[in-house]
Amino acid sequence: MAKRVNAKYKIDRRLGVNLWGRAKSPFNTRNYAPGEHGKNKSKPSDYCIQLYAKQKLKGYYGNIGEKQFKKIYQEAVRKKGDTSENLIELLERRLDAVVYRMKFTPTVFAARQLVNHGHIAVNGQRVNIPSYRLKDGDEISIIGKMKDNVNTLVATESQERDIPDYYEMDPKKIKGKFVRAPKLADVPYPVNMEPNLVIEFYSR
Repeated sequence: MAKRVNAKYKIDRRLGVNLWGRAKSPFNTRNYAPGEHGKNKSKPSDYCIQLYAKQKLKGYYGNIGEKQFKKIYQEAVRKKGDTSENLIELLERRLDAVVYRMKFTPTVFAARQLVNHGHIAVNGQRVNIPSYRLKDGDEISIIGKMKDNVNTLVATESQERDIPDYYEMDPKKIKGKFVRAPKLADVPYPVNMEPNLVIEFYSR
């Protein structure tokens, strides 16, 4: 967990983007990679381009571990339809991603922590597994004392992000519904995501 928490402060600069579109991103003031060679630039190879696309997608969803991310990719391959779209759908169905999308927390890292600590319910039942996969129609809510926590209230009222239209939200009750799986074009990524390059990376 510590590795992931520390990574959120460096990942924007390492990848060279404001990955979550946050005003507080260190990339806004230092738009180059950390380290003495951070400003050096050279033409990347195809492998580097594909790896970069994978790192962006993994990082965006809370710096998912490689083993877990590859399992998600393998499931996307097995599903019928376009593998790139399947990959995005599986990532967007994660409970921690949904908690973040619904603006219960300001970051996906905080969303994972909220789930881990047992403050989230799905269809009225407590769930503490961040990778728990939601189904269409599932209802998500904050339970216990965190419902009235000042950080939760600030996050839900924040204008930094909009809630996508594949959710139904009741901000007063701090609960929502996962209506449908989104397509890539529906997901409000602040930066360009290229899941097709991720597929190419694993297909090598």
